[in-house]
Amino acid sequence: MHAARPAHSPRLQRVLSVLADGKPHTTRQIVRRARVMAVSACMAELRQHGAEIACWQEVDARGRRRWWYRMDRAPQAEVAHG
Repeated sequence: MHAARPAHSPRLQRVLSVLADGKPHTTRQIVRRARVMAVSACMAELRQHGAEIACWQEVDARGRRRWWYRMDRAPQAEVAHG
């Protein structure tokens, strides 16, 4: 997989800004707040750069399934090469 660099990707920066609080967020919350569609792909890209992101599914009382994401560690900072 080709993972975009978070520092150069406005899309990943928006996802990071949602996850930065360290609290759980549903897929829907991330879609709306970060204006992205492929949430699982964004998470995979961030993980490629060292982010630790927990992911789990919960079923509510009505039987609706929701996926939750929580960032436990941000991606590694990029090292400038000169």
